[in-house]
Amino acid sequence: MNHMWQQNYTPLGGSLPLSALAAAAPIFVMLLLLGVMRKPAWVAALSGLGAAGLVAQVVYRMPTKTMLASAGFGAAFGLFPISWILFWAIMLHRLTVECGNFEVLKDSIGGLTADRRLQALVIAFVFGALLEGAAGFGAPVAVAAAMLAGLGFPRFYAAAICLLANTAPVAFGSIGIPVITLAGVTGLPVRGLSAWVGRICAPVSLLIPAYLVFVMGGFPALKGVLPAVILCGSAFASTQWLVSNLLGPQLTDILSSLAAMASLAVLLKVWRPRDDYVWAGVSVPVDGSPTATGESSVPTISRTRSKMLVAWLPYLLLVFFVFLWGLAAVRSPLDKMTVKFPWPGLDNMVQRVPPVVRRPSSYGAVFALNWMSASGTACMLAVVVAALVLKVTLLQFAKMLCAALHQMALSILTIAAVLALAFLMNYCGATATLGLAFAATGRLFPFFSALLGWLGVFLVGSDTSANALFGNLQVVTASRLGLDPTLMAASNSSGGVMGKMISLSSIAVAAAATGLPRSDEAKLFRFTLKHSVILAVLIGLVVALYAWLIPQS
Repeated sequence: MNHMWQQNYTPLGGSLPLSALAAAAPIFVMLLLLGVMRKPAWVAALSGLGAAGLVAQVVYRMPTKTMLASAGFGAAFGLFPISWILFWAIMLHRLTVECGNFEVLKDSIGGLTADRRLQALVIAFVFGALLEGAAGFGAPVAVAAAMLAGLGFPRFYAAAICLLANTAPVAFGSIGIPVITLAGVTGLPVRGLSAWVGRICAPVSLLIPAYLVFVMGGFPALKGVLPAVILCGSAFASTQWLVSNLLGPQLTDILSSLAAMASLAVLLKVWRPRDDYVWAGVSVPVDGSPTATGESSVPTISRTRSKMLVAWLPYLLLVFFVFLWGLAAVRSPLDKMTVKFPWPGLDNMVQRVPPVVRRPSSYGAVFALNWMSASGTACMLAVVVAALVLKVTLLQFAKMLCAALHQMALSILTIAAVLALAFLMNYCGATATLGLAFAATGRLFPFFSALLGWLGVFLVGSDTSANALFGNLQVVTASRLGLDPTLMAASNSSGGVMGKMISLSSIAVAAAATGLPRSDEAKLFRFTLKHSVILAVLIGLVVALYAWLIPQS
């Protein structure tokens, strides 16, 4: 029988502060390379992974075989389901462009509004939230960023805006999977967790549309579209609050985004911005169609409804298949085709101990290859069916596949390396050490609880995975400090959404979708970092107010 290796959360002389500093070394390496030395994301990710391996072996004394197995397990998760979804999202966009339908799609959005601020709201915030609720795992950023870039937005800002917008809906993404996972890990009721996540996120969701426009152009830009941002934020936040509290997590994002979309559509029938806003080197010509400065303006072509339908077909099919995949009647038989197997050299080979868990327990590592029920497969079917309807030849489709693979190669490497790093830190105990350091803040823990979730998503790039990572630690700590465990667990998921925009996997997705050069990934990280910190602190303050003002059980 193989010997089980036991985690030790204070490996440096029993000192939590010293051990936490050592545990954070891989994070410092990535921050240094991205934020200071301006290296591409794949370089930072691989260097961080190397640092994590060193910490696991030298500081935590993790066996080499177990270390390699945990990194391999994380890399596999990065390839499937995350890169699987990203690849088909990119293919969806390429299909629209290669078939010549993107110009029609651009005109349809330009017909709704030629204003860049409102286009950002409609695509990055509203349509992105719909995709987050349906698919998640990178699809919203990939699709929305590609659409904004195609509309003429500068590629860097198309990526940055979509990363910022992909905050409000993340906690309820993929038909509520983060909250459902949190409930499974902690043993707390789904409805209770959903309600608290909604109460924490809704006040911030109210502000996100205004925050987006402010980032684009400051107060002058915001002033001209105040009615739109107020209505959009109010419709989204109020629906998010009500649905998460009354119905649960599954439909929260979908109904919130539809409410925001409907409110904007009605408003734009009776109101238009009065100012002639010009942003980031992009002008709006007299005919109202958006055109990049310095480019020749092409007269707007009258589009028939049938052409509009054809142009939107891939995206309509995407929503249809993802909704279909979310139905229990469809998902259950598809889930039966999932191939599950214990990860060699890792499954039940690591033992977690208190205070991270209530009692010593083996740490499972089962890889689920849900090749049929994965959201990426639904996206793949949308691409295939759209290609058939649009009469794309086999040769054309093969060329698109090759182009998408070439475009994504380094992004896939980045995602795999970041997930390998995150899983390695998790299995060696470094992540738990950082969690315990946050827990040591005592009375201030409600504030730092949200920042712990933020750190988790920065590391793994997924609110679902961060909930699996820290959810139980939040509950254990809350019980020790006399706080409401449901609120603290919900705080993990809510704070985590603000870490999404700075996770290297998200940055790799945004860069790949917009065709940004690798050298700009570090610039993108530095741009989103300050906004991520501001919004994470805001979430922390909301949680702290709830914890301090409401009597705790």
